[in-house]
Amino acid sequence: MKKLLATALLTTAILTPTFANAAEYNIDTQGAHASINFKVSHLGYSFIHGRFNTFDGKFSFDPKNIEASSVTVNVDTRSLDSNHAERDKHLKSSDFINAGKFSTAQFSSTKVTQKEDGGLAITGNLTLHGVTKEITIDANFIGEGKDPWGGYRAGFQGTTRLQLADFAIAVMGASSYVDMQLNVEGVRL
Repeated sequence: MKKLLATALLTTAILTPTFANAAEYNIDTQGAHASINFKVSHLGYSFIHGRFNTFDGKFSFDPKNIEASSVTVNVDTRSLDSNHAERDKHLKSSDFINAGKFSTAQFSSTKVTQKEDGGLAITGNLTLHGVTKEITIDANFIGEGKDPWGGYRAGFQGTTRLQLADFAIAVMGASSYVDMQLNVEGVRL
């Protein structure tokens, strides 16, 4: 009987597929190993580059089951920094992102898929300026492994274009969109 039970358990273990769970990561904003950058046209003559200095988030990632991956990011819009205090004050005003009223932007993924070129398409809901819209971030997995401090890290880079009118943000001249570049390095929990 014991031999029959052991054989049945072993057979069940072999035939039952095992699914690895996605690893959980905190985005490393403390070590400044992540950034949220933007580029926007200035009246069609040049580009303004900037970033958001304060944000946090987490992601889960399983390279063997990409669809089980997810990401959530919270951005303090009051931390917008284009390296020019007067311009930053204007961009944060009610003329544009109204950071006083809408101090947080949030992205939560709803689907992660592998693209034919090996990249990732991260689709989710972005809430910005009080408006929630679905966007897709084109991302690339950079790498993963142990760090010198005894932790384990994974990194990604992503880009997306946001149409300002979609989020009820004023358009000025050729400045109808903003290109976002996201650099994310996470520390596994």
